[in-house]
Amino acid sequence: MNGIEKWLEKLKKAEKTCLFQDGRRKVHYTFPDKTELAEEYNIQTGELLIRKWRRKNTLGAKLPWEFEVGLNTDNQVRANENLDMTESSNNPIFSRQDTVNAFQWRIRNMIYSADNYIVEIDEQQRAIIIKTKNKKYYKKFQIPDLERIEMGLNPKNMSFSHANNTLIITYTKPTEFLSMEKIITSELSKTKASKEGDVECNPS
Repeated sequence: MNGIEKWLEKLKKAEKTCLFQDGRRKVHYTFPDKTELAEEYNIQTGELLIRKWRRKNTLGAKLPWEFEVGLNTDNQVRANENLDMTESSNNPIFSRQDTVNAFQWRIRNMIYSADNYIVEIDEQQRAIIIKTKNKKYYKKFQIPDLERIEMGLNPKNMSFSHANNTLIITYTKPTEFLSMEKIITSELSKTKASKEGDVECNPS
């Protein structure tokens, strides 16, 4: 069984609920180990807007939600309420917001000129590396979606641009990954919900 088959099987075994609200399809998964996964999709475009995970600690208590895609606006509100702990507005802000055909990350407050940035792939560690020639910024990260299905990175799939003090990194989704997403979407589309409300997704 390859990585894609393993992930599809894991999703199939999870308990699933769906909610259609405010133009979004909200899907909640609970896996056998009680790890939770919540996703929100734009119903019209199919774009993934939010993906977040909630796990339990060694004592069984639920930990805070960890955002994989989208911004945690709850954290922003709490930071604004406690101005003494608010980060400088000039610090780089790293966030991920995908398109239908690509993984995409935006880093705001990147004030240097476009020729100062180096974006490359470490194929051995399956990671993207961002750094500046003036050594003012460095970040290394993986693509969790591809890690889950044990898929490596191809430098040909990656590009980046810089405008309005924002660095945008784009990684085109591999054909195999897009095919897997279609299978998942097809399974979720089997729900017969026609109005807002909680409905059970078909398990297979």
